[in-house]
Amino acid sequence: MMLNIAAYLFVAIDDADALALRLRARAETLGLRGSMLVTPEGLNLFLAAGEAPLREFLDWLREDPRFATLHAKESWSKALPFKRLRVKRKAEIITFRRSDASPLALGARAPTVAPQTLARWIAQGQDDAGKRLVLLDTRNQQEVAYGTFEGALTLPIDKFTDLPAALDPHREALQDATVVSFCTGGIRCEKAALWLRQDGWDNVLQLDDGILGYFEQVGGAGYAGGCFVFDARVALDPQLQPLQDAQA
Repeated sequence: MMLNIAAYLFVAIDDADALALRLRARAETLGLRGSMLVTPEGLNLFLAAGEAPLREFLDWLREDPRFATLHAKESWSKALPFKRLRVKRKAEIITFRRSDASPLALGARAPTVAPQTLARWIAQGQDDAGKRLVLLDTRNQQEVAYGTFEGALTLPIDKFTDLPAALDPHREALQDATVVSFCTGGIRCEKAALWLRQDGWDNVLQLDDGILGYFEQVGGAGYAGGCFVFDARVALDPQLQPLQDAQA
């Protein structure tokens, strides 16, 4: 069985070019496949390999104090879902082009809600203060087509940079709700929640660790379908198995 991990961390990286070279060299030596984005604001990793070499890589990476807190969401597959290793140097972990959406620039994250808490709120139909709950899907419509939380607010967007304009017409209708932004692994909903709060949406939280973390910790409570992933498995069900296998 192959171990698959999705991980990201917002952290200042002032040697991104050199770090990208070191990461590639180490990953190639260990036979890892997948993608790594190296940016001045942090890392974004989707990797797969046998368990031992992938855990060795993560242990090595966490020896750098900057990445000691890197948390990886795990799943398993029968075969490697990536054909090759790609290491890219980018300006952002996920392109948003909003200077007020970085935890590094603002010195804080947007408030989070844990998967177990969100599952309870979904079952209650409201948050613990009695406010109505709205789940905001920050992914694009192609990803949403594979599955999303039941009753979630989805937007007709093709890329993440489209989100602010698409969401603006809903501003007034969402003022009395607790809005929980969510995405695949946490990056987009973290940036979206932080930007929205800077834009005056003080009722917005982010789902910690995204859909994959929710599946890993809670399962599929309140979720319909699967979660699109960026590899050959296409989408995972709430048991973190390829959706097409579950439907076969």
